[in-house]
Order: sequence, then structure tokens, then C-alpha cells
Amino acid sequence: MRSKILLFVLIIMVSACTSKKDVLYLQNAKTLDESAVSISEITIQPNDILKITVGSLVPEAALPYNKVSVGTIQANSVEIMKLEGYVVSPEQTIDFPVLGSISVAGKTTQQLAAQIKKELEQGGHLSNPTVDIRLLNSKFTVLGEVRNPGTFNYTDTNLTLLQALGMAGDLTINGQREDIMLLREADGIRKVTHINLKSTDWLESEVYQIKPNDVIIVNPNERVIKGSGLVDTGTFLAIASLTLSVVILLTR
Repeated sequence: MRSKILLFVLIIMVSACTSKKDVLYLQNAKTLDESAVSISEITIQPNDILKITVGSLVPEAALPYNKVSVGTIQANSVEIMKLEGYVVSPEQTIDFPVLGSISVAGKTTQQLAAQIKKELEQGGHLSNPTVDIRLLNSKFTVLGEVRNPGTFNYTDTNLTLLQALGMAGDLTINGQREDIMLLREADGIRKVTHINLKSTDWLESEVYQIKPNDVIIVNPNERVIKGSGLVDTGTFLAIASLTLSVVILLTR
């Protein structure tokens, strides 16, 4: 009788343990060949806020084409720069000094910079100007089983999914690694992609790189949903202690 009870306890403890295969990322990485990193282009969207800086060999000549910040401290504040930036209208246009309304539909920041540079040159406004454009309101949201869920702002031009999850503190032990959901809205289209972090297949897909306004959802794993397993040390020790107490009482 005692041996059967001990066997039962052992089965519970083993089944409660989380396997490495349940938590390790990129498990087939050893078989992954070297490949070029593909960086997808991010097109400008309605309500984006752009910082556009025009330069010239004669700095004074470029002043009419730049929004002037009040004070150096304010100029270095991202929030102030947002207030002074160019907001993309629902019709996907911006109102640029001297040049007037400019369409940004379907354009990346690099393409828009090239367009403005061309218009400034061909219109006789500036000779060989420089145009730099930055997106000021890039953000993404992470929800669910991560240590620090929330909305995060970023200024990097290229941010990967793993970096985004790292900013949220990584998945908890309860997170479902085989089915991360990424909700993306771009160019008027909404798309949901399911990602298996345990595989390397997604590294060469369009979701490798985070885009502004992406929403990442980490659902709880099956053990948590079904309530049939242990997923953290504290719970495991508590149930193991309770099970051992029952065994002691039954074997007295």
C-alpha cells in the first residue's frame, strides 16, 4: 500500500514538472543555416508624427523649411518634438512649409525624404539640401503572460519581436510559447499572425521585425488553462508538501 502511494506521489511530481521543451526558444536553431537578415520597409500611416529636418550648406537658407523649437531643453524632449512634429492626416498628407500639402501615402520615411529633397531642388528653393525624417510616435503593446505588460515607445528604426518581448520583461513560465499572437494594422488592413517561439521558422517572416502599433498577445499555456499542472516553483512546493502530508497520514 505504501509503495503504491509513493508511486502515486512520484507520478504527480513528475507530471507537474515543466519540460525544457516547453520553455526553450528557437529549439531547432542548430539546424538553421546562415541567411541574410531581411528588413521590411515601414510605410507612413495616418496619425504618425514625423520630425523632418532640412539642412543646407548655408544653414540660414534652410530655416524657412524647419520648425524651430523653443529652447535647447525642449528641443531634446521627445514629447515636445511630438507636439512640434508633422501629424499625418487621415488622407495621408502633411502640410510642409513653403511646399504646401505633400502626400505620404505608401511611402517610407526614406522615400518621403527623397521626395522632399527633390522638390526643394527642382523648385529652386535649396541647392543640394539634406532631409532627415524620424518617426516620433512608434509604439507597441504586449499583453498577457509577460513580466511587465504594457505599451512601450521606441525610437529604433529596426526592432525585432524578441527585443520587444525583452522590453516587456520576457514571458513568464506560464506563457504559451507555441502560439504568440501578433495583431498588426497597416495600410487599412488588420492581420493576426500566430508565432511559435520554439521554432526558427518565423525568423525570416514579416513578423520578425516589429512595426508601429503592433499588439503582441501572450496567452497562458495549457497547464494553466486546464489547472492540471504545476507551472512555478512556489505552487509546485505547496502541492508537493500537501501530497506528502496526505501520504504521512495514510501510512501511520
